[in-house]
Amino acid sequence: MSEYENLKKGEKGAWVSIAAYLVLAAVKLIIAAIGGSAALRADGLNNTTDVIASIAVLIGLRISRKPPDEDHHYGHFRAETIASLIAAFIMMTVGLEVIIGTVENLWHQNFEEPSILTAWTALIAAFVMLGVYRYNLKLSKKIKSASLYAAAQDNRSDALVSIGAFIGILGAQFGIFWLDPLAGFIVGLIICKTAWDIFRDSTHTLTDGFDEEMLAEIKQLIAKNPGVWSIKDVKGRLQGNIVLIDATIHVDPEISVEEGHTITDEIEEMLEEELNIKHAQIHIEPYKQ
Repeated sequence: MSEYENLKKGEKGAWVSIAAYLVLAAVKLIIAAIGGSAALRADGLNNTTDVIASIAVLIGLRISRKPPDEDHHYGHFRAETIASLIAAFIMMTVGLEVIIGTVENLWHQNFEEPSILTAWTALIAAFVMLGVYRYNLKLSKKIKSASLYAAAQDNRSDALVSIGAFIGILGAQFGIFWLDPLAGFIVGLIICKTAWDIFRDSTHTLTDGFDEEMLAEIKQLIAKNPGVWSIKDVKGRLQGNIVLIDATIHVDPEISVEEGHTITDEIEEMLEEELNIKHAQIHIEPYKQ
């Protein structure tokens, strides 16, 4: 399956998230207004911002599918990583809003007893989002999509928000009114932590950072070829979900150009078979002691 077909499959995950968020946001806001739950209302507003994040992921995947053109010779795959970055900013904003709001409620002791209907709404919503999370997580690993993985983490955070709202509302039924804002505060921290992890991974990729362990594994694999006398340098970077490798190797100075070309072909085939690296540039130089 080509990278472009993978990206097209990834769009399905973004559409699933958008549909789930639209339905849940509407239901939560309506039930929150009827049942008088500030926690469920905040959860519903959180889902409305998630729609924006999911649309950003969808746009990123759609742009990534564009083929190379005259000023994008490597394609548009990094649009997907930029979408992950946008999703991280939106998640961080929501997480900080949740933390600030819950701290204010605790400080001013703004406690109330919402309807039990709001608790069950939050719990059902949590199970729905956990299902969406598992679907998008499995799909993101299958197609190796960073932006869809970020969307899956956002799905999980939203499930945790709903669970936190459920615990808080349930606690209010037993007179533990402070449990609602406390649960919201903890959930806000979880959202911010998830956003930070996505931000860190996205910026690492955009600045051409690369996994050192994978780079060491690539070097070991190249060294297995009997035609490679030494490895001068190996560099790697990510273009969206595509691994790009540039390697310089030393070979027997007496071999022909055709024999050197055969060595590079063998290395490229081995990298694709063993590590699924389909884009490798192998440069050969004569070995000098």
